[in-house]
Amino acid sequence: MRIAVAKEIEVGERRVALIPDVVAKLVKQGLEVWVETGAGERSFFSDSAYEAAGAKIIGDPATLWGEADILLKVSPPQEREDGRSEIDFLKAGSVLISFLNPLGNPAIVEKLANRQVTALSMELIPRTTRAQSMDALSSQASLAGYKSVLIAAAALPKYFPMLTTAAGTIAPAKIFIMGAGVAGLQAIATARRLGAVVEAFDIRPAVKEEVQSLGAKFVEVQLEEETVAAGGYAKEISEASKQRTQEVVTEHVKNADVVITTAQVPGKKAPLLVTEEMVKQMKPGSVIVDLAAEQGGNCACTDPGKDIVWNGITIIGPINLPSSMPVHASQLYAKNLTSLMQLLISKEKALQVDFADDIVDAACVTYAGEIRNKRVSEELAALKVRG
Repeated sequence: MRIAVAKEIEVGERRVALIPDVVAKLVKQGLEVWVETGAGERSFFSDSAYEAAGAKIIGDPATLWGEADILLKVSPPQEREDGRSEIDFLKAGSVLISFLNPLGNPAIVEKLANRQVTALSMELIPRTTRAQSMDALSSQASLAGYKSVLIAAAALPKYFPMLTTAAGTIAPAKIFIMGAGVAGLQAIATARRLGAVVEAFDIRPAVKEEVQSLGAKFVEVQLEEETVAAGGYAKEISEASKQRTQEVVTEHVKNADVVITTAQVPGKKAPLLVTEEMVKQMKPGSVIVDLAAEQGGNCACTDPGKDIVWNGITIIGPINLPSSMPVHASQLYAKNLTSLMQLLISKEKALQVDFADDIVDAACVTYAGEIRNKRVSEELAALKVRG
């Protein structure tokens, strides 16, 4: 069984799928591990560290991809500078495990099916107790939530904590966090550690206790509809509920020094939480960090990938924030991948794809030339209709 780690070529991607410590454990289990030359450079893991762990360093990406039984990546396969697609390197019957954005880019899934590749998407790992160690969305979202607060603190022209000095008392910053999923909860914890007064909002009332346990005030909105989708994620709500939500949160946005938005719905454009009118009411010098920028943004003024000043408010729309912390992002992701691979490798070190396993069944998007995920098939059909 040969496991290969590809070098990421997506612009700005600094993570690597496996780190040397994890490679050493796989080699000890009797697995062969290939690592593309320079795969860990941007995560500060050298080729020599991988070699010391027992990996074979491969300079030619076509060889690495083409001879792998399981190919591990972080970002979805890309088009190379020479015009070739990374997908075309994969051999039929091989396994690709990566973030694939299958609902946002179903065309990639179709190419993988046509290539007869078994593809598992890390976005589709179910949110169950048994799958926690494989939940890469959560591991990476935690990093994003932490870093978002540091970015906000650096941009805010004020202290975060309350300070009593000979020159007078400094009031603590007021932070309003919208969305109390993994990223939001980590943002709450980080902002509290920095001494800020924190409020948090989420359409799911069940997260109230988690928010309060971290020392934040929970802003509650009573909605007359179900707000939780399968797997515990927030679901898209009606226009009437969106209007009701905006009415309640407007005052909290207005009074905040920092607003951090984290609300995303898998496969959908990010919900609009902060309107232009709400931004206009904020105090000059206030900061918004929009963690949903890559999906269109929770703030109407967000410019994805850019820091802008709009009406005196600094609005930051970071893209791929976990990649800015590549050492620990890679460490956590490597753990997620290896936990998942244990379900795909038999005791005899042979590949096994068992759809009776709920985790494998949920994550596997292509197998034997077919697209297995109904939602991905529907998105692909809609894409073709739109032309």
